[in-house]
Amino acid sequence: MMQRHYAQQYRQSQLEGAVMDADPHKLVALLLSGACERIRLAEACLERGDPARKGKAIGEACAIVGHLSGSLDHEAGGEIAGNLSSLYDYVLRRLTEANLNNDAAALQECLELLGEIDAAWSAIRPGGTTAPVGPGVAA
Repeated sequence: MMQRHYAQQYRQSQLEGAVMDADPHKLVALLLSGACERIRLAEACLERGDPARKGKAIGEACAIVGHLSGSLDHEAGGEIAGNLSSLYDYVLRRLTEANLNNDAAALQECLELLGEIDAAWSAIRPGGTTAPVGPGVAA
C-alpha cells in the first residue's frame, strides 16, 4: 500500500514538472494525452464493473475537453476554431452518453476522435509552420 502511494506521488511530481517546463504547444499535447488516458481508464472500469471510478474518469476527461474547448481563440482561429469547438462539444455529449448508458462504443469513438486531433497537433512543430489556433489554445 505504501509503495503504491509513493509511486503515485512520483507520477504526480513528474507531471507537475512536465507542466511547469512546457510551452503552450506541449501543454495542449499533455491535455489531449490526459483526456485519452482517462477515457482508457473509463473503458477499463466499465469492463471491471466499477461505475464510480468510471464516472470519475469520464468526468475528468470532460473537464479536460471542456478546458481545451474553452481556450480556443475563435478570433484568430476562425473556421478552424469553430470546427474544433463543434468537435469538442460532440465529444462531450458522447462522453456523457457513455457515462449514462455504460456505452463502450461511445468511449472508443471519443478516444479515436481525440487521438486524431492529438496526432494532427503532434505533427505541428513548435517554431515551424503552425496554424493560427491549436486544438485548445492559441499558438
